[in-house]
Amino acid sequence: MARVAFLGVGVMGYPMAGYLVKAGHDVVVYNRTTTKAEAWSKEYGGGFGVTPREAAIGADFVMSCVGNDDDLRSVCLGADGAFAGMSKGAVFVDHTTVSATVTAELYAAGKEIGVGFVDAPISGGQAGAENGVLSIMCGGDISDYEAAEPLMQAYGRIIKRLGDSGKGQLTKMVNQICIAGVLQGLSEALHFAEKAGLNGRDVVEVISGGAAGSWQMNNRHETMLDDHFDYGFAVDWMRKDLAICLDEADRNNASLPLTALVDQFYKDVQKLGGGRWDTSSLLKRLRALD
Repeated sequence: MARVAFLGVGVMGYPMAGYLVKAGHDVVVYNRTTTKAEAWSKEYGGGFGVTPREAAIGADFVMSCVGNDDDLRSVCLGADGAFAGMSKGAVFVDHTTVSATVTAELYAAGKEIGVGFVDAPISGGQAGAENGVLSIMCGGDISDYEAAEPLMQAYGRIIKRLGDSGKGQLTKMVNQICIAGVLQGLSEALHFAEKAGLNGRDVVEVISGGAAGSWQMNNRHETMLDDHFDYGFAVDWMRKDLAICLDEADRNNASLPLTALVDQFYKDVQKLGGGRWDTSSLLKRLRALD
């Protein structure tokens, strides 16, 4: 059993922190909206802190799952930040999808005070968090990763260290680039099927077992065909992630023309009022063009 602080009990963090309790760990949570931390505490029996620092005091591990670079800085740094409450030798594990820049900054800040820092962004969406089957891609010192990996098994289906600090975030960028391209292709395919007078469900049944098949096809085609787009990761958050990808591509000179195009298509979805629709709503954009 370890003493764990979990910072950010939103859609993803709430069940993840719960799985740590179920695994036998002593968990204290923090959330910017304290009522969410109180609700989590009532459901799972763990404690909650009113600041990240308070939650982190005495913790062996501090996990975070917040919104963006600035949110991560705010829970780590400053007088009320987690780093101010962490003991030397403790490990901070960040599950937020953020830039490699802020990861490098916080890794260095942790080194200065003797705190380990593992970047460990997640994939699998709300369902993956609720079912404890997330994919977790990690970067950081191998000793810190090996210490934290058994805890992540509580909610991870696959957990892998990809290299030194920042490599987890870079791998998550690869993940988001893939998703953007696959969803645009799937949206165009389903739109084409509709225009051709085909039954979309029958089409998917035939093609999903072959080379055209994908997780997105298997798990999203029905809701897409039904024009329902409230099943998972929101467009607003995907645009945040794609901006990180495109910014990193400017630094490493990678060419991402499709990613840039799909990012603009998601901007169109936002203009339709779909910022909180899930990422499969690219089909909604195509229908709107009719």
